[in-house]
Amino acid sequence: MEMEMEMEYPADFRCPISMELMNDPVTICTGVTYERKNIEKWFFTYKKKACPATMQSIQSFHLTPNHTLKRLIQSWLKNHESQSCSSPSPPRPSVKHGELVSLLSSVGSSPFKVTSLKKLRSIIEMGEETKADFIRSGGVEVVVQIVVQILVEGSDFVTFRVCEEALGVLYQLPFSEQDKTLEILSKPESMRSMAIVLQRGSAGARLYAISIFRKVAKTDYNWNFMINDQGIDFFKSLLELVSDEICTKASSCALEVLIEIMSLSKKSRLQAIEAGAICVLIELLPDSSRSKCEKILLLMKLLCECAEGRLALVEHSMGIPAVSKKIFHVSNTATKIGVKIMWLICSFHPKERVLEEMLIYGLVNKFLTLLHMEGRSSTKDEVVKMLKLHANSWRQYPCFPCELNEYLGLVNVAC
Repeated sequence: MEMEMEMEYPADFRCPISMELMNDPVTICTGVTYERKNIEKWFFTYKKKACPATMQSIQSFHLTPNHTLKRLIQSWLKNHESQSCSSPSPPRPSVKHGELVSLLSSVGSSPFKVTSLKKLRSIIEMGEETKADFIRSGGVEVVVQIVVQILVEGSDFVTFRVCEEALGVLYQLPFSEQDKTLEILSKPESMRSMAIVLQRGSAGARLYAISIFRKVAKTDYNWNFMINDQGIDFFKSLLELVSDEICTKASSCALEVLIEIMSLSKKSRLQAIEAGAICVLIELLPDSSRSKCEKILLLMKLLCECAEGRLALVEHSMGIPAVSKKIFHVSNTATKIGVKIMWLICSFHPKERVLEEMLIYGLVNKFLTLLHMEGRSSTKDEVVKMLKLHANSWRQYPCFPCELNEYLGLVNVAC
């Protein structure tokens, strides 16, 4: 039985000298990895001056711990043990398992990391089997360690390029809380590294980063760390992606991430407002698709729950006209959110100029149409409240619809 279990170890996990599983792998100057006690005995007991595997003559006997391979071995043993206990038939390795393990064990120390990462990506793109094999083999941990090097080594071109390619590998994976992929990616160093790519990366790398952020946002991740750590620059990079007219997928992901973040705290909304969110959203609203329009309006509603957001909207020359135009012209959801935005404006920012714009751009007439709809709703209740609050101001204008008098109980007022 022991021999059968031993034969199941991947070849790259075995010491080339003893052919046994390595516990303390170290790499020598030729790039080959050995079990420490075996290579030390070879060099210092037998006084050999050549690499055991390649027989290449060497001058340096320095031993470098191969932490990446050690983590891979530990992860493999842990997964193998849990599969043996919980299931009589553990998942079979993919046909690319050997190549996968070999790449994962060497990519961390390879001088050609981009090439190795591209090979990894091509393997996991083959299908769900290779993706699952990659995750089981500890691939996520290995690649994330490469991503976070951007924090350790700075943002020189080579390190940045390697980080981008590593994100391209992670982007291909199906995220599941069961395999702890999201837990690893949600760690502070990982999130900080992806935020840097979001701000300064290529178009493709920014798509990888924002797509991963979107998957993280669908969990119960606490965004306070990112808000405090990255500040206003984080929101500026998200808003820049929202404005991306070339990559609609990146734009949509950025909108969803912003909605998740700003639904959680007032602090996040204030930082987004300071980053110019209201202006960006207003200018995007007129030409947006149905789905994008609903998301933009939802973000505007969240921002208008702050006094600073309401002020930014009414001070923008296209603020009220842009929201007004979308009521009744997009969807029931857009209409409901649009009315909510105007209710917030009317309740907390009822300046004469604002009320005049609402009348001029047809909002009051749209309110009348809503009143004619059958049934009761929170949207209709908000309309009635707005009309009761500001009807006297609107009635002084000749374009005030006389029909509203009936609803407001002003029966004795002549039209």
